[in-house]
Parts: sequence; C-alpha cells; structure tokens
Amino acid sequence: MELPRIESLVHGVQAAFAPGGVLTLAHERFKPRAGQTEMAVAVAQTIEQGGSLVVEAGTGVGKTFSYLVPALLSGERVLVSTATKALQDQLFARDLPRLVDAFALPVRTALLKGRASYLCLHRMELARQDGAAHDASVARVLARVETWSQSTVSGDLAELPGLDERSPVIPLVTSTRENCLGSPCPRFRACHVHRARSEALAADVVVINHHLFFADQAIRDSGMAELLPTVRVVIFDEAHQLNETGVQFMGRQASTAQLLDFSRDVMAAGLQFARGLVDWLTIAAALDRAARDLRLAVGRVAAGARLRWTDEVPDGVEPGEWHAAMRQVVGACRAALAALDSVSEIAPDFVRLHGRAVQLMERMDGFSQACNQDAVRWVDVSAALRLVEAPLDIAGPMRSLWHLPTGESTRDGEPDAQADASAWEEPAAERAPQGKPRAWIFTSATLGDDATLRWFTEPCGLQDARVLTVESPFDYASQAAFYVPRELPKPADPAHSVALAAWVGEAVQVLGGRTLVLTTTLKALRIIGEALEARFAAAPGIEVLVQGQWPKRRLMERFREGASEGRAGCVLVASASFWEGFDVPGEALQLVVIDKLPFPPPGDPLVEARSQRLEQAKRSAFRYFSLPEAAIALKQGAGRLIRSETDRGVLVVADTRLVDMGYGKRLLAALPPMRRLQSAQEFDAALSALTTPSTMVPPWP
Repeated sequence: MELPRIESLVHGVQAAFAPGGVLTLAHERFKPRAGQTEMAVAVAQTIEQGGSLVVEAGTGVGKTFSYLVPALLSGERVLVSTATKALQDQLFARDLPRLVDAFALPVRTALLKGRASYLCLHRMELARQDGAAHDASVARVLARVETWSQSTVSGDLAELPGLDERSPVIPLVTSTRENCLGSPCPRFRACHVHRARSEALAADVVVINHHLFFADQAIRDSGMAELLPTVRVVIFDEAHQLNETGVQFMGRQASTAQLLDFSRDVMAAGLQFARGLVDWLTIAAALDRAARDLRLAVGRVAAGARLRWTDEVPDGVEPGEWHAAMRQVVGACRAALAALDSVSEIAPDFVRLHGRAVQLMERMDGFSQACNQDAVRWVDVSAALRLVEAPLDIAGPMRSLWHLPTGESTRDGEPDAQADASAWEEPAAERAPQGKPRAWIFTSATLGDDATLRWFTEPCGLQDARVLTVESPFDYASQAAFYVPRELPKPADPAHSVALAAWVGEAVQVLGGRTLVLTTTLKALRIIGEALEARFAAAPGIEVLVQGQWPKRRLMERFREGASEGRAGCVLVASASFWEGFDVPGEALQLVVIDKLPFPPPGDPLVEARSQRLEQAKRSAFRYFSLPEAAIALKQGAGRLIRSETDRGVLVVADTRLVDMGYGKRLLAALPPMRRLQSAQEFDAALSALTTPSTMVPPWP
C-alpha cells in the first residue's frame, strides 16, 4: 500500500473515530470518546514522524482501537507486543479481525508465540520414553495430546480444551531454545514453530508477547532479530511490564530444573536411538543427583525465598557444600559430554544435547566469577533452585534500540548454527524503507504517578519520548466509593490478617460473594483464604476461591460466572498476578479489598540493589523507588473494580497509613477519583446499596 501523507493519516484516523464514522457503522456498541481519539491521533503522528510515544490510557479509554486503527490505516508493517498470552489471543482472534473487516483492508495478520506454546512433534514422539509418562494421569493427558496432534493446524496448545498450563505433560511435548534441533530435526517440515514464524515473516501485522521480544534481543534466537528490521511500527501494550520482563532476559540464569530437563532428555534420546551403547541410566542418575545436591546445599529455606548473593556464595549457605555441589554439576555434565561424543553421529538429538551440556557448564562457570558491574545476583528457592544475575533495569541495553532506524537490528554477526535460522528461509513481505525512523508506541493503564510517567520512562531508557496521559471516561465519583477501615489492627500487627478475614466475611455475607481480596504476601493469602474457607464451608450461597487451588484461568472463569444460573456468588483471595489483567465487568465483582499498602519487599535483592543505587546517587530510595512502586501497584489493584460505564462498587484499603502518613497523599492521588466513605456506617450503607438492582442511578448521593 502507498504510504499516506501525514495529514491524510491523521485525518483518516479522526474520521474513523468520529460520530457516523467507520467504527460507529461497523460496531453497534462503539461510542466516540474524546480521549480515545486524542490517543489515536498521537499514535498516527508518531507513526508518520517516527520516534517514541508513551501513553497512559485510563481504564475504559479503548486504547486497543486507539493504536490498532492508525497502525492499520498507515499501510506500514506492524509488530504488536503484549504482556500476556490472553491479550495476545484476544487481539488476534477478536480485535484485529473486527477492524480489518470494518475498513475492508487487504491486511495479513499472524500470531507468534514462544516455543513453549506450540506442540513439538519430535518431542511428542519421544515422550513415551520419559519416566513421567509411566504415571497413569500423565499418560492419559499425553494420549489426548497425541490425538489432538492429528487434527490441529496451528499446534498452539491453547486450542486443546482443558489442558492445565501446569501439566507435567507440557514440557514433554514442547521445545525450548536449548533442546530444539532446528533444521536437522526429522519433523522440521511439519514443525508448528517453523510454520508460525514463516507466517509471521509474510504478514503485515504480527502479534507477539514481551517475553518473545526480549528473549530474542537477549539471546539472539532466530525470529525477532529477523523480523524487526522489516517492521517500522512497533507497539507495546501492557507496557508497564516491559522493564521487569526485560530484566529476566538480559542477565544470566541457570537452574536445577534445566539440569533435570537435560537429564530427562538424555535418557529419552539415549533409549530411543542408542540403547545399549551407553549406560544412560548412570549418566542420568548423576545429573539428577547433582541437581538434588545443589538444591540441598542451600538448606531449609522457605519456598519462594530469594537469597542475596553479594559475596562468594549466597547468604546463609555453607561455602564448602556450595562449591562441592557446583563442582558436582560440572562433573556430571562432563560425563554426559563424553557419552554424547561417542554417539553423536547416530542422531541430531545427540549433537543438540552436547551443546546443551556445554552451555550448562558455561553458565555454572559464569556464576563462579564475580558479578557484573551494574547487575545484581541472587538465588530463587522453590522445589528447584534458580541462579540469577540481572541488570537493575533495561535502560542501558535498550536505549540504543529505541533509536535504531528501520532495516537494522542489534544482532551481531551471523546466526548461531544451532538457532535453526533456516526456519526463516521464506521471503518476507514488502520491507520497510531503509533508514526511515522507526515508530515505537508504549501504552498501558498504569505507567506512573506523575506527569512525566518517570516510573516507566526512566528504567526503560525513554526519557526523550513524547508522553501523553489520557484520563478514564468513567464517572468514578458516582460509580465507586473508597474506604479505609480504622477498627482493624495496624498492618504490622500479626493479628491483622485474621482480623481482616473476619471483617471481609461480614461484607461478603451482605453481598453474597462478589468480592476480590488482594494480598501483598503469600502468608496473608494463606491466612485470609483459610479463614474465609472455614467460615463459608457450609454456606450454600457463597463459594470461596483461593489462588493456587485451581489454574488461574479456571479461577477467573468461575469468578466471572458469579451467582449466575443458580450458582453461588464468589469471593476470591489472590495475590501477585491477580493485581492486574483480571477483568470482571458487571455485578460479579463489586467489592475489592487490598490488605496492605503494596510497598516492594525490603528483603528482595533486586529491590535492595535498586535502592542502593539511588542512595549512592544522593536520591531518596523511598521517595524515588518504594513510593512510586507502591503507587503503581495500588493503582493496578484498584483498577480491578470498575471496568465499564455501568459498574458500581467499593474499594477498601485495610491500611490506615494511607490516611495517617504524609506520604499517603501521593498514594491517594494515584487512585481513581472515587467518593471517600468516612465511617463504618457510610460503608455499610454503600454496601447495602450494592445489593439493589443495578441502574444508572448511583447508590449514594
């Protein structure tokens, strides 16, 4: 398509969003919003002129259409990245087709996910050799996957109904960068990852996710580094997660889980292709034992803990045991290397396994050296052990990318021989003009608590970007109220969670469910969840859901159902990922309770390192880090309450510091402009009003 002039794209966008425009005619529910049009025009200007645009678009603005419409009308090749697979699927399956049809555009779209989302046919064929497949429940799920594999076109595991994302079958039937064989794979021509990437190269609009974007930038895997040079417009939705996602990929990591995966794959390939030539059981047992002993070297540490690693070994770990365990890992990998050398010509699997063994040894050796400057090192403890060294933010690595012209990438040299570069052998669609400034658009409902959106722009290296804030169109003063109960114990009091559970129970009783409790710690999650489960165990009209008891998707679906079709109303107690991306419009959710102010955990090594860097620069860590972090998290949690123009509800923050401490004013300013309830009586009245049939009339003066 011919590239429009600046005026034509902006005017075309304005016309599309105007009353009587294409969007109004194509979608009965579409209503023109000034903020949505303002954002769309800003996106159009950035696409034409190049550069970076950061937009905080409040809930209800309709930011998805605000960036998709100008992107589609521009005629440019576009990359759209999201933080979650759920939004990725929604964009590709619902929003993009709607707009492409509405504007009758000859646009090809493609969905591209990471390897772990696609069925690997070769690994599925090896899965029966894995010891886990002897378990009856695993064997049943594996049989379902095998049957589905004969009919699926995309190979996207999200298409398989009822497949739990935590299923032990998934790592058996999917590939990783480490274990993918690339073009030597016997099933390469039918490879679902290969097909998805080929389709992406030929598409005009490609929908990816942040993890895929950063995985490529960090490790130069095939894919993005080949696609990015041909794309002039890059859009990041849910951009508030960019920094934390990027940090995960821009350092180095090694884990006992990787070691166990390697052991399992060595055993499966050995029994499949070289049975009797090597004592594969002994090789795998040594790898398993090395992984186990490295985990045991940290001692009895609670799952979920992060151990500081500022010296030679992690805090609290006996140096002799740690060094011995690390040497054991290297020794087990060396033994595996020798075995794989002896059979390397039999199958490509052994060549790839050899490379993985070398990589594991190199990673362990890296953690035996001093930590890189401007990075922080720690150990994540769970059933597995994860060794992590990461930069404090992505500003340094990414700043040069934001200014890179079209047609160039940050990739150095030729593709790695193991990176299955031949997956990109098909020609791309029409490429963007060389050297023209690339347009970067970053948007989210929560990007900062000040006019410059510094919380987002500074760690992402975007201080020079244009910044735009578009307020939510919702009438929060009439739709929602806000309350801080003073009768509860102080947040630091050990009795706080128990008392809050009893207090929430009374409110849940009035509402008949319809309540989301967001906790700041897993300990509070457990205490409050158990107390509410005990209280409503015999209550037929209320169902208590607790994060962890079911997969997240199932919890969300059940909560959204609410008390429909004779089912009980729900109260959900959740932490972490439920603070954002959980969308429940309507009457299924009318009370959101936040247990404490969500300050970053002071004992977290990454938090400590970021705070220390600020203090060394003579900047207050509390003012410039802890307080903005709490404001953003509070804003995200509060955003779960009102999701449409007709929603009604009450937000409760069970932490009196919000109204008693001086810094509370800054946190209050981050919340939507809800009506403040001053007493328990006003709260009770507002709660009671929510039990009346929903109308457009607000339940309070």
